[in-house]
Amino acid sequence: MALEVLEALDSARTQWYHVTAIVIAGMGFFTDAYDLFCISTVSKLLGRLYYFDPSSNKPGKLPTSVNNFVIGVAIVGTLSGQLVFGWLGDKLGRKKVYGITLILMVLCAIASGLSFGASAKSVMGTLCFFRFWLGFGIGGDYPLSATIMSEYANKRTRGAFIAAVFAMQGVGIIFAGLVSMTLSALFQSYYHAPTYTQNRVLSTPPEADFLWRLVFMIGAIPALMTYYWRMKMPETGRYTAIIEGNAKQAAADMARVLDIEIQAEQDKIAEFNAANNYPLWSNEFFNRHGRHLIGTMSSWFLLDIAFYSQNLTQKDIFPAIGLIDKDFEMSAIGEVFQTSRAMFVIALLGTFPGYWFTVFFIEKLGRYKIQLVGFFMMSFFMFVIGVKYDYLKSENKGLFALLYGLTFFFANFGPNSTTFVLPAELFPTRVRSTCHALSAAAGKAGALVGTFGIQSLTVGGETPKIKKAMILLAVTNLLGFFCSFLVTETKGRSLEEISGEDGRESELTATPNDYRVPVSRTETM
Repeated sequence: MALEVLEALDSARTQWYHVTAIVIAGMGFFTDAYDLFCISTVSKLLGRLYYFDPSSNKPGKLPTSVNNFVIGVAIVGTLSGQLVFGWLGDKLGRKKVYGITLILMVLCAIASGLSFGASAKSVMGTLCFFRFWLGFGIGGDYPLSATIMSEYANKRTRGAFIAAVFAMQGVGIIFAGLVSMTLSALFQSYYHAPTYTQNRVLSTPPEADFLWRLVFMIGAIPALMTYYWRMKMPETGRYTAIIEGNAKQAAADMARVLDIEIQAEQDKIAEFNAANNYPLWSNEFFNRHGRHLIGTMSSWFLLDIAFYSQNLTQKDIFPAIGLIDKDFEMSAIGEVFQTSRAMFVIALLGTFPGYWFTVFFIEKLGRYKIQLVGFFMMSFFMFVIGVKYDYLKSENKGLFALLYGLTFFFANFGPNSTTFVLPAELFPTRVRSTCHALSAAAGKAGALVGTFGIQSLTVGGETPKIKKAMILLAVTNLLGFFCSFLVTETKGRSLEEISGEDGRESELTATPNDYRVPVSRTETM
């Protein structure tokens, strides 16, 4: 029982509109990554500016509780936004709420840089307020971008297209390092400052207060650039046909963007929906898709403990192993420059290639294998770093950088990409956005564990605690490896075949090895 509009989408040749959709959705993820991770480049500067103690031999730094809150509040907002906008995406339509997320991101990125007041309490308070709502907008981008891209793409290249949208996160992380590095270099050239050891007061010039504000506010630019084109995108044909029940409008919209003729087949809509009219919180859903929802939520949860810990604790690990100078040997702006430069290099050589390896190989290797191999390799490299940390720190810093970079590479040529792709493919159209939101929110819950738990071990730069953190992350990734067995391969199948909406297959009985073989089931009509 297949609708022609859905078959047309699945078999459509790859064309310019698909590329446009990737860019429009991908720029949202570019902005998301920039806004979430630029905080790592300037958080130490915030400590020098607002928590300076002239009697201390070391520069001011954010208290652990404040540091965790400043970084974690955006993740809390992201988790909340994922759940709210994911649910709205199924109830109101993907397009209707897609623009709201972008507006929220633009306004709050600008407001984060303004952060009113002069005292530590007022600046940190308003910064946290606006970064929560910035995260709220970012959260909406996860389920909506993934769902829109999966519902537009053909079945031959769907995984690569969704992965390409998510790969823009890697570009955003690189851009966060590049912008912070460039701005801090410019500030250094205009506002010369001694190291903290040379002069505790003058090592942080007052102009440095503008630096972190500019870094935050620049995050509004890419989101603003794509707003018009995001609003021009039509609603996905699957939502219009299956959820709104308007096959004629779906056929017209998709025929226009894909430049093909499509029959409306309005008479089949009622029959199609009757076979799939069950709510998310029902025994029917649990029997058909419960195992996969548990799999996508648990694997994303475990992955983000490691992934966010990796990204957010770089600023603590780099000086501990000597990749950048000690904080008292640098000026405030110099510290931003060196931290940003190290982040940029790690992202460029480790993070960025991993995303695009996934794009190029996901349709050849499949989602399932990439996720399993990625989790396993992350666990292996983190375990080696944890066990051999003393040796790597003192004897072989180049090898440390290589191993650390490889954990980023296999995170992204692995579960960080596939945990985003799979929830956009495994679930029925009626609840696809909500299920992706639940999976992504589980990931952000894991990110909070990394932010408030793992980062508390690394923030002091103490060797025993960093070793403990790396071994804990190795164990976490190994658990993610085993949880991945709860999901199944989706390569080469239509969304309706994967979810069982077309009546040809029960996903409950499909396995990674027999996904191409239809499994009969009794239709519920």
